[in-house]
Amino acid sequence: MAHDPRELDEAFLAFWRERHISTLTTQRPDGSPHVAPVGVTYQPETATARVISSRTSRKVRNVLAAGAEGLRVAVCQVDGARWSTLEGVAVVRDEPDAVADAVRRYTERYREPRVNPDRVVIEITVGRVLGRA
Repeated sequence: MAHDPRELDEAFLAFWRERHISTLTTQRPDGSPHVAPVGVTYQPETATARVISSRTSRKVRNVLAAGAEGLRVAVCQVDGARWSTLEGVAVVRDEPDAVADAVRRYTERYREPRVNPDRVVIEITVGRVLGRA
């Protein structure tokens, strides 16, 4: 079931605030899929999902390899019969303010992450939301 990314009902938004591990699917330069477990936050006001990661991770390198226009990706979380996938275009941001904001959001949903001087943010402009929450 498709949903407007900026007009999700409270049950759907609550699902994206609960502590769930998600998967991020990116595409390697050779075209094969790469799926990794991640923590993700969703900001419905701007239809933006964020994943913090080390700049040397495969998922970050996949997004960077796509160039300035970004890479189409999907993040998905499942809890029994409830599930949701956020699809959109990802870019990597390394500006200190962007990283700090993403860490704050991650800490609110999950826990404080370990210190990582190589941390960046995969920022996803969500264009499509699927699921049943």
